[in-house]
Amino acid sequence: MKVIDHFKELDACILPIVTSGTFDGVHSGHLKILSGLVQQAQTRGGESVVITYWPHPRFVLGKGSSSLKLLSTFEEKVKLLSDIGIDYLLKVRFSKEFSELSPEAFVQKVLIKGIKAKKLIIGYDHRFGKNQTGDIDFLKKNKERFGLEIEEISRLDIDQVGISSTNIRQALAAGKVDAAQEYLGRYYSLSGIVTRGDQIGRKIGFPTANLFISESYKLIPSDGVYAIFVYLGLERFDGMLNIGWRPTVKGKKRTIEAHLFDFNKDIYGSYLRVELVAIIRKEIEFNHLDGLKEQLIKDKLAAKIILEKVNYSK
Repeated sequence: MKVIDHFKELDACILPIVTSGTFDGVHSGHLKILSGLVQQAQTRGGESVVITYWPHPRFVLGKGSSSLKLLSTFEEKVKLLSDIGIDYLLKVRFSKEFSELSPEAFVQKVLIKGIKAKKLIIGYDHRFGKNQTGDIDFLKKNKERFGLEIEEISRLDIDQVGISSTNIRQALAAGKVDAAQEYLGRYYSLSGIVTRGDQIGRKIGFPTANLFISESYKLIPSDGVYAIFVYLGLERFDGMLNIGWRPTVKGKKRTIEAHLFDFNKDIYGSYLRVELVAIIRKEIEFNHLDGLKEQLIKDKLAAKIILEKVNYSK
């Protein structure tokens, strides 16, 4: 997949088939649109083009942006879209000026003149243009004038609950990583660099990799202990993760600490990706480190049972 930020890089395209959206999390509902896009482009000998916006429009327009947390960083989104088989990802810089484009201007400047799109595939609730006044009805009424094929993807439900990034954010905020997994179609993941911590875990036999996530807008699930898969380069390890304030040792900042099972290497500065499989318990305070160590032994056993079931089912 080619990540581009200028229309000229699409000049060689023969038959651009396009979709548009923020695609935060690239969840199961998004996949209905994206997989159809790839399939049609391949069948018709064309190119699949995804238009996405960065920064996220709500960060620019200030609509609840102070509390908004995203399911995927831009780099994570690139990886997910590439895995699906998208040919081009057009990164449009979202600004207040861009938000003032009318639906008509958006279609003319971006889709027709810019991309030279032949077909547009969008979800039933997709909106665009100034004040989000453009919708599927606008496109269908004007498709002959625009010279665009228009395809609408109807609402996709899981267990009669509409999939949305909001549903997933709410599930993760409650620690319900199993529900998030169902919506996403994969485990929710966190990625970052291993930094040096207080090394208290090492003193009680549970050394941890402290994960630093530079993107402050990335959603971190609720505090607790989780069973996880950890990816270090091409290797995968079982482990458990603590998210929280470490009340037993009077921690002063929220941390993300991964303990890798059967692992004893110095990985400071390494890049880790962690998949959250299941929550084991909420974070709690102990009177002393011995109590914490006893609980961690139980947590490790619980995590191993969970992960062994997952590995066996595969």
